[in-house]
Amino acid sequence: MKAKYIFIAALAAIAMSNTSCEKVSPQGVLMGNTAVEDRVEMSYRYFQENNLEQKFDYDLVDFTEDGYSFIVGADSHVTTDLGRMNEMFQIGLDNDDLFYCHLGDIADTKPQYYINLQNCISDNKAKYVEKYYTFDENTHEYYRKGAKFPIGTEYRDIQFPFFPVVGNHDLTHNGWALWSNIFGSSFYTFDVYVGDDGNGKSIYDHFIFLDTASGTLGKLQVDLIEQGVLDGKDYFNYRYTFVFSHTNIFLPQHMQFASTFPREEAYFLLKQFDKWNASIVFCGHVHKWDEQVFNAVYFLTLDSMSERNSPEPGDYLVRVKINKDGALDIEKVHMNYVAPKN
Repeated sequence: MKAKYIFIAALAAIAMSNTSCEKVSPQGVLMGNTAVEDRVEMSYRYFQENNLEQKFDYDLVDFTEDGYSFIVGADSHVTTDLGRMNEMFQIGLDNDDLFYCHLGDIADTKPQYYINLQNCISDNKAKYVEKYYTFDENTHEYYRKGAKFPIGTEYRDIQFPFFPVVGNHDLTHNGWALWSNIFGSSFYTFDVYVGDDGNGKSIYDHFIFLDTASGTLGKLQVDLIEQGVLDGKDYFNYRYTFVFSHTNIFLPQHMQFASTFPREEAYFLLKQFDKWNASIVFCGHVHKWDEQVFNAVYFLTLDSMSERNSPEPGDYLVRVKINKDGALDIEKVHMNYVAPKN
């Protein structure tokens, strides 16, 4: 039994062509040089041309038999201080979270900040590999600890399980080139194998990552969603579906739409969440905690985990635990890092 992660898109090119600027809101919150149509087209075309199916795949039997968990953070706005980002990864490692998600605005777009971020990811990948893999001196390959049927792999082929969506601040100053160089696609989906139904049919949990950084899905992304590109229901039986978006759907503490999505797209998304039978929709962007239930879908908007936006310790992460019996638990996760004073 293996987990099958299916990415709708993967690595996009660093060099981006000139495209029209766009704003995330009528107030001009975001100015980006790469439009959502271009980001989605490049990502999806790469997926088609390379016939990509599995981006992240390893044996999950020993992890899903007792359930599993994942953590979510948002709006880290990394510059020179990597304290909160390192803390998020360390919390995940300490608690054996299966993977880590981020809801956009991961860094403020300067090349040095993305170099800092990439170094942070590399350092924490080393910790991840040390904890979960064994190096064989004879084969010079790494093997997953505890796997019933371990398969050797090279270090470079071990993917650190960090899955972000792109945010508006990630796009400024040609930031898409920097962001996509590290993370690849602006939208994608993957599945986690959790068992079978007793009749020989495999059961999966489904994870959908949307490109909402520009405050609009754009025509191509809407078309692909309507075509069922993110559904996967023709192939798998899903237990839970989780959706990740940078731009929030509802304004905090108010059952009304956020100003950044066109109203037609907001209605489209709400209907689509219902069609996907989504359990939780995670959002960021507004730097304020909020939870809403609409049409039986649980909407969580996370506060900023940035040490500059949230300088004091606080509950800036969320952990979702899916137990062996399928029960789903949600808890806030406390972060303690405080940036040193100059």
